[in-house]
Amino acid sequence: MNLPLPELLRPKKLSGFVGQTHLVGKDGVITKLLLSAKKEGFFPSLIFWGPPGSGKTTLARIIATELKREYFEFSAVSTSIKDIEKIMKQKNLFPPVLVIDEIHRFNKAQQAKLLPFVERGDITLIGATTENPSFEVIGPLLSRTRVLLLNQLTEKELATIVRRGEKHLKVKLDEKTRKFLLESSNGDARVALVVLEIASNLSKSKKLSLQTIEQALQKRQYTFDKKGEDYYNVISAFIKSMRASDVDAALYYLARMVEAGQDPLYIARRMVVFASEDVASPTALVVANEVFRACDTIGFPECQENLAAGVVYLALAKKDRSAYNAYMAALSDVRKHGNLPVPLKIRNPVTKLMKEVGYGEGYEKYDTESYLPEKLTGKKYYSKK
Repeated sequence: MNLPLPELLRPKKLSGFVGQTHLVGKDGVITKLLLSAKKEGFFPSLIFWGPPGSGKTTLARIIATELKREYFEFSAVSTSIKDIEKIMKQKNLFPPVLVIDEIHRFNKAQQAKLLPFVERGDITLIGATTENPSFEVIGPLLSRTRVLLLNQLTEKELATIVRRGEKHLKVKLDEKTRKFLLESSNGDARVALVVLEIASNLSKSKKLSLQTIEQALQKRQYTFDKKGEDYYNVISAFIKSMRASDVDAALYYLARMVEAGQDPLYIARRMVVFASEDVASPTALVVANEVFRACDTIGFPECQENLAAGVVYLALAKKDRSAYNAYMAALSDVRKHGNLPVPLKIRNPVTKLMKEVGYGEGYEKYDTESYLPEKLTGKKYYSKK
């Protein structure tokens, strides 16, 4: 069977595992749990949360091997709960290790059906996810498992894995080429090894060139799942960088979003909102709207220039949230007090009866008295900085 390189090099023992020393080092939680399991026989259900290629599945397989348990691996994308129930009908001396990759793709009902198995200890569940379990995994399942965070592999850790790949394929990378591969893989060991294997098949030489790696890579890996946490992190960083007038950071996060395939019109919409909320000059709203119109008219890729120009303007503009804060304070009072009566003097006396009962009485144009409802008289929302 012609297995891909990442599968061939997947370590079978904890001693060969690279990275995540906070989990598998001498004092790591998994190391301690495995030692305890050998004495007590109990190993808890876990959820591994970490970026792609950080070792979630590999670690789950190693745990099953160390525990000497039956091991079943499923992907939530293609698995039904019935598949899992079939396994549970088998009589096992010890609870099998059941790994569910991309567990966040199970809906709430599917996740809920796992609860009895986990609660009774019928299985040792290891769920793997790239998404924040707080948002993607139901509370009852979270309470019955322990969430362990896996970090993105460092370049040093990734280099160890790549060198193993070089040795297996009997190829060689110079330092410059290896560094490019490491940087381009974005901490994903699977990507690094797949690219290395493709490059070795493209090259006639055992010494792989930078050009061959570039050809195999095609495009650097940018993690920006449009339903994932990183999606919101980058957008948040973009807005906060403009708010802090850090134009360089704002341009960097803009580039991250554009390069990852974010819709330019979405970015432009966020800039329009930002211009109203955070910038002192009303001209900012005009600029942001023109950026949006330009993106809509010109389209990608040329509209990158329009976005960049708008970001520079908004980031460097004087900031003032007075109008936004004032409105939110007024909105809070509306929700707190409900429909307070409008003062009679500013009600419009459109009928004779309305005039007789006092609608419009005492109203003078341009007077300086408060027009707020009586309960809020004297309340100040807006204060110009």
